[in-house]
Amino acid sequence: MTDTYPAFDISPVPVPTTDAVPPEQFRGLYGMPMFVSIPTSDLAESVDFWIRGLGFFDLVSVPDRLTHLRRWAFQDVLLVPGERADSPPSVSVSFACVLSQIGQIANACEELRAGCTSGPHVKPWNSLELEIVTPENAHVIMTAARPYDPNSAEAEYLRGMGIDGPGD
Repeated sequence: MTDTYPAFDISPVPVPTTDAVPPEQFRGLYGMPMFVSIPTSDLAESVDFWIRGLGFFDLVSVPDRLTHLRRWAFQDVLLVPGERADSPPSVSVSFACVLSQIGQIANACEELRAGCTSGPHVKPWNSLELEIVTPENAHVIMTAARPYDPNSAEAEYLRGMGIDGPGD
């Protein structure tokens, strides 16, 4: 992997530790390098779920037209009026969080919509992931990087792909 280099200084995601602190919600304006638009048949219900369940905030709303939600920098979602999907799609959207937020998000989402979460699950790429199906039937994954243990199965998996961890 000679064409890559560390660029963590441009990311709001903190270094993975068991006590990592999430960054503040980002209220600045910028040209969005990426965002997802999600149609909803009930804009108010969807906004409530994304705010109280997933930890987003309402950056700007145009009544009955759209709500622009955000968590951290570069975690933007546009909720727009439209038909609710009949079932969750095979495609998903993932948002970074820290380990301490996984349980909080799971509990908040379950209080709002019982049965909407799955996990969390430890993944071979060294993250803990919680899957959520939102009111609009979007498939959202909240993913928290785990501290790197060079002796773990996850480290071996990453090395097998040619990805060295810190200190390797």
